Amino acid sequence: MNIRQMLEDREETNLSPYAQKSRHTRGRIREEVPCDIRPAFQHDRDRIVHCKAFRRLKYKTQVFLFPSDDHYRTRLTHTLEVSQIGRTIAKSLCLNEDLVEAIALGHDLGHTPFGHAGEATLDRLHPGGFRHNEQSLRVVDILEREGQGLNLTIEVRDGILKHSKGRGAIVITEEADKPLTREAEVVRVADVIAYINHDIDDAIRGSVMTLDDLPGRCRSVLGDTHSQRIDRMVRAVLGETLKTGGLSIEEEIEACMIELRDFLYERVYENNTVHEDFEKCSKIIEDIYHCFVERPDVFLEEAGYASFYAPPSTCVCDYIAGMTDRYAFNLFEKIFLPMPWKMPA
Repeated sequence: MNIRQMLEDREETNLSPYAQKSRHTRGRIREEVPCDIRPAFQHDRDRIVHCKAFRRLKYKTQVFLFPSDDHYRTRLTHTLEVSQIGRTIAKSLCLNEDLVEAIALGHDLGHTPFGHAGEATLDRLHPGGFRHNEQSLRVVDILEREGQGLNLTIEVRDGILKHSKGRGAIVITEEADKPLTREAEVVRVADVIAYINHDIDDAIRGSVMTLDDLPGRCRSVLGDTHSQRIDRMVRAVLGETLKTGGLSIEEEIEACMIELRDFLYERVYENNTVHEDFEKCSKIIEDIYHCFVERPDVFLEEAGYASFYAPPSTCVCDYIAGMTDRYAFNLFEKIFLPMPWKMPA
């Protein structure tokens, strides 16, 4: 017996009937010989951690642009917090932690530079629109490994695609909208828990708001500290899920989460101080996009491509979505700003 089979046997014994067992994966896009050490979802997690798009997350904005303080979140630290919260929930419910972690670590690989402002700009410019969850799937399916993709399992790919909620309900109730696995549902909830709490923390650090600005009911129900709020939300998920059998949250806690999310949109995400900088960033993305689409030779040279692998606008969109904040900023400077003239020697 190899190590993978031993670990798969352990899952069969230890995990909940609701858990997705690695042995029963629905497979991959392309068949391949299974690893003799790692079960399928652990193998997927490792592929994500080692890919280029994952490393670039550390220089992509979460909420605050080019923060001078080292303690503000980036897209990478957000991803790690989602993974940690997701694993806590999964372990407590005896779900497949490897699957939760793989989905969590891959869920934002398709995010643009400059946060949601970049996503909104590409959505407006690109034919057919742009959604970061779909782009994350495109990254793992096509763009990584020089066009070969990561060849992940169906379950991880499904969880990446369906992690995004917008401003709808925290927990999915419609069967048609649910992902394939309970683990993917966990990541959706963990994502909301993570960003609500770390965005409050960062907004207070950035003097955009104070603790006293938070809705009074939310403070009394959830607590005043970062750790208290996360603990209360996680316990609300665990308690209600164990009670009902389906992934769910205590009604009062879910209502407070929705109230906090709406509060963040009003007081932080759409705050003039924060929003004005992102309007400038939108202009950067728009100008680069138009330049590359209208001058394909400039794009091919900058990207280092010999030719287009898809329609030019799609290649340009892929390239811009993959940029870090600083790369986009420096590229704009390189293309559009004049360089100092030097007297020939």
